[in-house]
Amino acid sequence: MKIFLLGGTKDSTNIITHIKENYDSYILTTTTTEYGARLADESGSDDTIARPLLKDEIKEIIVNENFDVLIDATHPFAEHITQTSASIANELELPYIRFERPTTDLSNIDTSHIRYVDSFEEAGKLIERTFHEGNVLHFAGANTMGEILKYVSVDRFYPRILKVESSIEKCNSLGVDPDHIIPMKGAASLEENLELIEKYDASVMITKESGEIGGVIEKIQAANEKDVAVVMIQRPKINELDKNDIVSNLDELDIKLNNFF
Repeated sequence: MKIFLLGGTKDSTNIITHIKENYDSYILTTTTTEYGARLADESGSDDTIARPLLKDEIKEIIVNENFDVLIDATHPFAEHITQTSASIANELELPYIRFERPTTDLSNIDTSHIRYVDSFEEAGKLIERTFHEGNVLHFAGANTMGEILKYVSVDRFYPRILKVESSIEKCNSLGVDPDHIIPMKGAASLEENLELIEKYDASVMITKESGEIGGVIEKIQAANEKDVAVVMIQRPKINELDKNDIVSNLDELDIKLNNFF
């Protein structure tokens, strides 16, 4: 079974480990960073590509190397690549699986500090309008900083990012003080979030609704304890996706794979 895996997430490394342990398979994983590719290698991926790929490049690789299935395990907010991957699978009539982590179950969590928005621009405008004191912790990735900084002073902006070259360059281009950059290694614990809020005198934190694996609950709990606001960007709705192609755990993935093969 030859698998073309769009990765770069914790979900994707879990999938690699699971498939290599349970199936006779070859996996090519694509990520947008060297860091993501290294994690894929460590998880057992047979090969990796560590750069963004254009649609035609993905199609060419799939066709030339006779891949059997396309699995999209990119981040819930990687809207463009999910639209692209669904389109490619449809054009090539290729078995397709979208692995999408479940939304966060907040039924037993105090959500009174959360302000929901639908975009990063909306988040920036909300902070500009409402949160005039204290600093802003940005827990939503380097590629989303620009939309926030249209409305929020860079002097009070503290992003938590992977310290990879592309992210550092993004910070430099936006004028983010190097002393404001918070190095990131995976999801932060409750204790780490509490420390960050206190250390940087934060009044608000920005996060995506990225699921429990993205540490959303720990961010909310820390915000509740420290009485700071959480501006949460809700997941994009991707019209190109067929709900029947979506799985949200490894058991459902197994069912799909067994149905295909």
